[in-house]
Amino acid sequence: MKKIVVAYSGGLDTSVILKWLAEKYGCPLVAFIADVGQGENVAAIADKARKTGASAVKVLDLREEFVRDFVFPAIRANAVYEGGYLMGTSLARPIIAKYLVQVAKEEGADAVAHGATGKGNDQVRFELTARALAPDLKVIAPWREWEFTSRPQLIDYAEKHGIPLPVTKEKPYSMDANLMHISYEGGVLEDPWAEPPSDMFRMTRNPEDAPSQPRVVEIGFRDGTPASIDGQELSPAKLLAEMNAVAGEHGVGRIDLVENRFVGMKSRGVYETPGATVLMAAHRAVESLTMDREVMHLRDSLIPRFAELVYYGFWYSPETRVLGAFFNESQRGVTGAARMKLYKGSCAVIGRKSPNSLYNPEVAGFDTFGTYNSKDAEGFIRMNGLRLALNPALRP
Repeated sequence: MKKIVVAYSGGLDTSVILKWLAEKYGCPLVAFIADVGQGENVAAIADKARKTGASAVKVLDLREEFVRDFVFPAIRANAVYEGGYLMGTSLARPIIAKYLVQVAKEEGADAVAHGATGKGNDQVRFELTARALAPDLKVIAPWREWEFTSRPQLIDYAEKHGIPLPVTKEKPYSMDANLMHISYEGGVLEDPWAEPPSDMFRMTRNPEDAPSQPRVVEIGFRDGTPASIDGQELSPAKLLAEMNAVAGEHGVGRIDLVENRFVGMKSRGVYETPGATVLMAAHRAVESLTMDREVMHLRDSLIPRFAELVYYGFWYSPETRVLGAFFNESQRGVTGAARMKLYKGSCAVIGRKSPNSLYNPEVAGFDTFGTYNSKDAEGFIRMNGLRLALNPALRP
């Protein structure tokens, strides 16, 4: 190798990887740091990369693009994997990999490297993106090559080489943080019966300790995209950051689940996704007023497939592009606001309004009929019940 660009976070894996790559390949290493809102001191991480073996460091602020072009499209699609996971990590990996490849091209590197384990989904997400955007680049995955077989061994290696670490053998959680969420895996969490330690969480209060008074917040949408909080328009990254703070204060957005990884195994993950949890619920509320029934049902039937593609790492694929275009088209007119009540971990819709509302109280109300003729229901029911009446197998 003449030069390698490393996706660097300053965590346990990538800190060790820089040192290991320097020893194994002996070529210049460029540490690429993507700021996707992980809330860490990027300058300190860059300094650590240089001290650990990087010959150069490239830092890019991707927060606005991450929220605008990855998080918000997922919210427009109501994308949830296996009914619970809002995919904060899944959505961050394709933008990080996109710029990892771009930096490699700019630097004249012939390889990129990542710190994803050989058991996880991230290796697939990084490498499928590289295959799609720069198939000639070599991808180095140290977890599939080196002699280490556990994180305690990495900790021993780091201590031997004087590499400062954000984890210990007592708290060896693998954490991924960005502006959308924090994920926790490993350590005691590998026992699906064990309750997550209370001191582990960073973005949300314990719901039991959240304020005793609820907070009501109004979320505005324009064509399905979050646009304002309490009437104040904000950029995508600032809006999500503000929503994180508000929802986190009230303990909203924690989830503990066992999910099916793409590579074939089940894994237990604990997630904090405060702001996006509220935005997703508010988005559904505005859609309930503005979306045609058949469009909504068709769109809902495609959500599991879209979420699966994102989770598996196929963000840059023709099928994801086609589904994304459909979802965007479905959001035309999904404009309005939802009023949300946040209280001790719960997030409830208490009102919704839209200038494009399809809800007509003259038709839907119990006390008025407007243009609706109740007698029409008799023929409607008869026609829909005909096949049932003609089927003797249904009768006891």
